[in-house]
Amino acid sequence: MKVICLQENLKNNLNIVQNIIGRNLTLPILNNLLLETEGGRLKISATNLEIGINTWTSGKIEKEGAITCPAKIFYNFISNLPNKKIEISVKENNVLIKCENYKANLRGLPADDFPIIPKIKEPALLEIDGSKLKEALTQIVGAAAISESRPEISGILFKFEKNNLILAATDSFRLAEKIIFNAASKSSSQNLIIPQRTIQELIRILSEKGEKVKIILGNNQVLFELPDGQLISRIIDGQYPDYQQIIPKDFTTQMVLEKEELLNSVRLAGFFSSKINDIKFIVKSGKLEIISHDPDLGENRSLLAPKIKGKDLEINFNYRYILDGLNNIFSQKIFLGFNSSAQPAVIRPAEGNDYLYVAMPIKSV
Repeated sequence: MKVICLQENLKNNLNIVQNIIGRNLTLPILNNLLLETEGGRLKISATNLEIGINTWTSGKIEKEGAITCPAKIFYNFISNLPNKKIEISVKENNVLIKCENYKANLRGLPADDFPIIPKIKEPALLEIDGSKLKEALTQIVGAAAISESRPEISGILFKFEKNNLILAATDSFRLAEKIIFNAASKSSSQNLIIPQRTIQELIRILSEKGEKVKIILGNNQVLFELPDGQLISRIIDGQYPDYQQIIPKDFTTQMVLEKEELLNSVRLAGFFSSKINDIKFIVKSGKLEIISHDPDLGENRSLLAPKIKGKDLEINFNYRYILDGLNNIFSQKIFLGFNSSAQPAVIRPAEGNDYLYVAMPIKSV
């Protein structure tokens, strides 16, 4: 194999693929990248057996071939070369790298030893703007559970409807839902649960340039196809909870207020929260007071004057959960809805119905 390509292009693609590689002592080949020529370009692949990533780098192919090489040293060496032409060649399972006055010789392993990354040839369920998908996934991914006992809630729900894509995540203490309207799914109804790690990687590699992304379903696999790359992942087998049942439709206490004012008050309260991270919301006499107290640190109080309708109320929350919800809302005004100190609260933009965040209260002692 002999390939000539630009350092910048190669570095960008290596940055996409190398992140999923960890140190694997059982299967050392998983510590390697697969380099192979395909369709007049250099194809670079990585896998951890749950996620596979392929990228293609344009260049001059002087000799076809394939080899694997250690991912970490290959990435670090390429990243620190000048932005000039790089020549990569293979000789007896050694990868030879040349760039101006710099040379390296890396010991590789045969390409035949590299695990097969599935190829999915099915028609796309959906083609969507990558920047729009990236923003939507960023708003919900943090709400997924880190749980081996309940794998279905350790993933992100993709619910394809005729005109919309609904994304949801929950850890049973909070829930985030985002709707991408008019997504024009080609599937009338289809639900997928995709691992959180996969979605984190997808967010990292999705461009904000508005490139189209195809979502393609295979045999217990899902493929996200980008213009010059692919991410393939397993799907979590299981039934996602019917979370719609816990979302309140009506509220005995509700209010609208400025997001930044509430965000700052919750953030300040967090500095004084107790070891279980709780803060108290008190709705009384048309005011919202946010209180936190720690015996060793002291007490904090913030008084806000939102537009309030309904009954007085006292309710405790984990302040980190409230911060997460607020940070993922991009409007200036926030709607808060409550029913009691033991029932879930709803946070959403004051206008629009594409994002919803539900937080369970903490029982007061």
